Amino acid sequence: MTDTTATREPDGVRHPPHLMWGAGLLSVAVALMLLAGWVIGGGRPDAFDRAILLALRVPGSPSQPVGPAGFRQTVIDITTLGGGTVLTLVVFLTVGMLLASRKWLTAALVGVATLSGSFAVSLLKDSVARSRPDVVPHLVEVNTLSFPSGHAANSAIIYLTVATLLTQIIQRDARRTYLFAVAILLVGAIGVSRVYLGVHWPSDVLAGWSFGTLWAVAWWRLGKWLRIHQRELHALPADEDEAL
Repeated sequence: MTDTTATREPDGVRHPPHLMWGAGLLSVAVALMLLAGWVIGGGRPDAFDRAILLALRVPGSPSQPVGPAGFRQTVIDITTLGGGTVLTLVVFLTVGMLLASRKWLTAALVGVATLSGSFAVSLLKDSVARSRPDVVPHLVEVNTLSFPSGHAANSAIIYLTVATLLTQIIQRDARRTYLFAVAILLVGAIGVSRVYLGVHWPSDVLAGWSFGTLWAVAWWRLGKWLRIHQRELHALPADEDEAL
């Protein structure tokens, strides 16, 4: 019987997250669309930005969001999941768990990817210097620039990057699917919450989602390359835990 163990790649490498590839292609398309609109419109928000913000407020009462009583607080709670404190805790807890599990390579990838991604978002915000929406009153206090949405971009960078990198060390397809589903739901809800609260133009959120998704895909690719290179360099069997 032929032994294929030595040539079989790890599950996370052998089975790329096809959903992430689709999301990456969609993100490229959205990014190009936003760039074209930005150039044509001279950096001004598009009509759809204003229309969506107004659609989320009670007609004739721009300070009153649509939805049942108490929904505003629910959205505020959701938006905190994309804030700096929560995202920092997610990274520290994830890296700590990986270090305790002796997953050195994955821990390093998660740490570097999330820190560098957040720094890149800050640079992009300062470069574009877009003002916050003034169409409707803000339902939470904000004092930073608008484009791209930091909550949307950083939540995508962190939740999606963590999910994609963890799939490279999780062997069961059901667990990988669960990770992706949770990450996508979190990122989507956080981005929508920023528009509902009136603190971001919808295009800010679309740009943040696109940037964060592409960032996660890029780091998944880097993780894949490093794992293949690691196994070739150390001649490890495919089912052995990380050696670095």
